[in-house]
Amino acid sequence: MTASAPGPAPTTEFSGRTGAVLERLNHLYPALIDLSLDRLEALLAKLGNPEAKLPPVIHVAGTNGKGSTCATLRALGEAAGWRVHVMTSPHLVDVTERFRIAGKLVSEAELVATLEEIERINAGSPITVFEVLTAAGFLLFARHPADLAIIEVGLGGRCDATNVLKHPAACIVTSVSMDHEAFLGNSLAAIAAEKAGIFKAAVPAITGAQPAEVMPVLEAEAARVGAPLNRRGHEWHITATMPQDGTSKPVSLTYTDAKGSLTLPCPALSGPWQVENAGLAVAALRATGLSVPDTAWQGIGRVSWPARMQRLTGALAAQVPQGWEVWLDGGHNPGAGHALAKELQNWNDRPLHILVGMKQTKDASGFLGPVLPYATTLWAISEPKQHLALPVEAIVAASGGKAQVGPTLAQALAALSAQPESASTPARVLICGSLYLAGVALTQDGWKPGA
Repeated sequence: MTASAPGPAPTTEFSGRTGAVLERLNHLYPALIDLSLDRLEALLAKLGNPEAKLPPVIHVAGTNGKGSTCATLRALGEAAGWRVHVMTSPHLVDVTERFRIAGKLVSEAELVATLEEIERINAGSPITVFEVLTAAGFLLFARHPADLAIIEVGLGGRCDATNVLKHPAACIVTSVSMDHEAFLGNSLAAIAAEKAGIFKAAVPAITGAQPAEVMPVLEAEAARVGAPLNRRGHEWHITATMPQDGTSKPVSLTYTDAKGSLTLPCPALSGPWQVENAGLAVAALRATGLSVPDTAWQGIGRVSWPARMQRLTGALAAQVPQGWEVWLDGGHNPGAGHALAKELQNWNDRPLHILVGMKQTKDASGFLGPVLPYATTLWAISEPKQHLALPVEAIVAASGGKAQVGPTLAQALAALSAQPESASTPARVLICGSLYLAGVALTQDGWKPGA
C-alpha cells in the first residue's frame, strides 16, 4: 500500500553540526510513503542489522506517558546497577537528548559521525529523518555494552520505525487517547489498533487503565499474536497511600501481581498519572524474566524527566514576584488536558495563570477544555523559536475568547508581574501545551540537557 508523501518534513528543530547532516538527509524524503518498514529494514541490513544485537529491549508505545514511563524504567534499571540505553523522541533542546548510552547522553561528535556513516551507506536511497535517527540509535546501542535498552515509539506503533524490533523482552502501551488522527485514525479503537501493532508472539504486553473502546482492541490483538497481556486491575495492581494532611502527593505505592507485593517509594515525578506510569514500568520489568534486584524499586523515587510537571527555578522563575511558582508541562492533546486537570484540582490554594502555546496540528480546544475551569487567567503564547507554533489568534479562538495574548513568555510574565496584587498575592504560573514550547521555556530558564 502506498500514499503520496506531503514533502520533506521540516527539520528546523535540529541545530548545529547534527542539524546540518539531518538537513541533507531530509532531501531524501520519499516521494511515496509505502506504510511499511521496508526502507528502514533495507538500511539496517546494510548496517549489519544492529537492531538484532541489542541487550534486552522494552518497547514503549501509547499516547500519553511514554516518556515518563521510559524515564521510570531507566531509573529502575540504574537503581539495579545496570547500564541502560534509552531512545526517546522528540527532544526538547538538543537532538542528543534522544540517545542515552549506558547512562550518558551521546556526544555530538559521536552522533554526527554515526549519522554521516549512515548517510554514506544509505547512498542516496529514499529515507525519512526519523528512520535515520532510529537507525542511528540502534547502531549506537549495538556498539556499546548495556544490560537493558528502552525504546520509545515515535508515532503509533504498527508502522513506526522502531517496530523493526523482532524480539523485545516486553512491550508497553501507556494511556491511549486521541492524537495524530491524520496518521492513526479518527477513533480511539483505530488508534489503539496502531499502538497494539508492537505486540509480538510470546512477548509480555503491559497496559494500564484504558478507555472502554481501547481495552477490547488491545485484548484482541494480544490474543491474535499470542502475546500475554498484563492489564492494570487484572494481572497487576497499584495503589497510592495518601498523606493524612490532605495533600495530593502519595506517601508510598503498593504494587501487586502474581509474583507478590512490593512497597514502592513516592514517585519523584509530580502528577497523579505518575502512579500508573510507575506501575507500568514495574510490571514490564517483572515480566521480562530478568533477575531484578530489590534495589531497583527505589528508582521510583529518583526519576528525572524534564517538562513533565517540572518546577522551574532559573531565569524564567526569576521574572515573577517572590513567592510565586513557575511550572512546566509538555502535555499537548485532549488526554493530557484531562490528566492535567486532575492535578489542577489540587492547586486551588492560590491563583493560577496558564500560559499556553501549541503545535499547529494539535487539537487546541480539546486540550484547553479540561484545564480552562482552573485558570485565573489564560495567555496565548507563540514564541519566535517555537517549532510549528499555532498562531495566538487560533489559541484565543480555541479558548472561546478567554485567552489574552502574550504573545511571548517574557511578555506574559511581565504583564502578570505588573498587576497591582502580584506582590501581595502568591500565585502559580503553568506553561503548557507543547513540547516545542517546553524546549523554548527550558532554554530560557537556563536548563541544560544531560541531567
